[in-house]
Amino acid sequence: MQTAKVNLLGLDRQGLEAFFTDMGEKAFRASQVLKWIHQFGVDDFEQMSNMSKALRIKLAEIAEIKAPEVVLDQASADGTHKWVLRLDSGNCIETVFIPVEDRGTLCVSSQVGCALECSFCSTAQQGFNRNLTAAEIIGQLRAAYQYFGVTHRNERIITNVVLMGMGEPLLNFDNVIAAMNLMTDDDAYGLSKRRVTLSTSGVVPAMDRLCDASDVSLAVSLHAPNDELRNELVPLNKKYPISELMAACLRYANAGNRKRKITFEYVMLDGVNDSPEHARQLVKLLKGVPCKVNLIPFNPFPESKYKRSSQKVITRFWDILMAAGVTTVTRRTRGDDIDAACGQLVGKVMDKTKRQERKIIQHGGAA
Repeated sequence: MQTAKVNLLGLDRQGLEAFFTDMGEKAFRASQVLKWIHQFGVDDFEQMSNMSKALRIKLAEIAEIKAPEVVLDQASADGTHKWVLRLDSGNCIETVFIPVEDRGTLCVSSQVGCALECSFCSTAQQGFNRNLTAAEIIGQLRAAYQYFGVTHRNERIITNVVLMGMGEPLLNFDNVIAAMNLMTDDDAYGLSKRRVTLSTSGVVPAMDRLCDASDVSLAVSLHAPNDELRNELVPLNKKYPISELMAACLRYANAGNRKRKITFEYVMLDGVNDSPEHARQLVKLLKGVPCKVNLIPFNPFPESKYKRSSQKVITRFWDILMAAGVTTVTRRTRGDDIDAACGQLVGKVMDKTKRQERKIIQHGGAA
């Protein structure tokens, strides 16, 4: 029986060094291969000219460089770009590039669908199939570089990466860490750790593991200033309530000498979480936490029960936070004409949770 080839695309420096030492090769081969794969976009070992012919032949026998296939790319009128990448068994994921003045942010997925069921997110309504491999995560960044025809040593079109696409990154911990290691490795993509952001709904034990494994920037999907409301919007809150979440945020912000600010994401839902009282509760909750707040106008999707807060209401909310000394930014909606805005990513998910079936039964029963 033929052994499956090792996909080198998803191996970070540590993984590649182990791979080569197991072969009886020197660990420095890892640096060479990292550059060929991620800086030069090479997927044919024969082109790796600074390695011996014998080694290239051996690599071709036992390894491969295999990335997800881009099956659709869409450009928004505002310059936002969305790619759909095909995986296996009919599964697809989505990746979004958002250019803003001197910054280009790539929004990367970490799961096929999402295992959580946040009520305001379109991705969550699609159910969940599986975690992405490290190769499938970093493959999204590689695909974007190839689309733009640049490497990280050239004109830096992609300046930031956020794991805010489909899925909860901390429920795919090891693969996400390996992919972020590649993003920040100087022999791969060379991004500053401050320019790689992991967004979580608040998986508290994994947030503490992240303290030890990485020091990338952290964003937390908060969306409510009290447990009662957050239980409704972010059901994970029933397991890890706000008091535990805020304590974990402080631990992350103050770990070592990093002194990082936590970004709190707050989607603005009309008549749900956008009142002046909610703003005052949020001010009280964030007291003493080094942070900034991103207010996100809700992006509608089919069958959603929510509506976007008016600009007047969002501005009033912003005013209350800023007056209390909380740094607050209202995120500009980008890519909504191609369903690439925050909360709109759906891909194509072969749902293993039966979430869609339950919804159909519930709608049928209601009828």
